[in-house]
Amino acid sequence: MREALPDGGQATPGRLRVTLALVGRHEKTLEQVLSGRSDANVRFEDLRSLLLALGFKERTRGSHHMFGKVGLEEQINLQREGAKAKPYQVKQVRAVIVRYNLQEN
Repeated sequence: MREALPDGGQATPGRLRVTLALVGRHEKTLEQVLSGRSDANVRFEDLRSLLLALGFKERTRGSHHMFGKVGLEEQINLQREGAKAKPYQVKQVRAVIVRYNLQEN
């Protein structure tokens, strides 16, 4: 019998590799955001995916992607700058992650 994944699907070899790759990408993005060394080089889609993996819900209005999470007072607003996230918004994401200790989840 195959193991079930969190989304209820079956863990086929190809699907398991994709799931592990996403977990690895989230860890890499989290490390990049928390380090603060390269705020101008964080890919927008990687940051967006990280927030979703941390349990945030996304709402989009035009070019603004707003993220909220139950139990948090702040909302995070992201906008693209080409393929990258805006550096000051990466800094805001870092502040929320650290303030609410979300890196432990």
